[in-house]
Amino acid sequence: MSKTKANQAADLYATARENPYVQRLVEDQELRDNLRDAFEAARGAYGRATGNGKGAVKAVTSDKKVQKDLRSAAESLREASEAFKAPRKRKKSRLGRLILFALVAAGIALVFSEDARKTVLDTLFGAEEEFEYTSTTSINGG
Repeated sequence: MSKTKANQAADLYATARENPYVQRLVEDQELRDNLRDAFEAARGAYGRATGNGKGAVKAVTSDKKVQKDLRSAAESLREASEAFKAPRKRKKSRLGRLILFALVAAGIALVFSEDARKTVLDTLFGAEEEFEYTSTTSINGG
């Protein structure tokens, strides 16, 4: 390869590598599957519409298989388009799971442990005051 062609190839590679759509296409298996399904359905519809000798318009309007293939291609393209528009799904963080686990464990501890409940209630609302009742009336009525 000549020097200029090598430079052009390197520039093309760098441009493609920086392109977010190309990166998305490389990383997202579902997007690639949708595009491949759309291509195959469209190719099948085209082959059936042009190969039957009736004409493309007649095939599209009357042939159910052509209509099915076109519908499938359109659906796959719509899904691929939505995948490009939608933000990439992020992996759930471990910190979120840890916090959820801690909250569930704390809830279970509060349900089953009276000492834990007393401690939490005392912390939130203050310690209970001890109350002793002494009667001012006597039993003899006097």
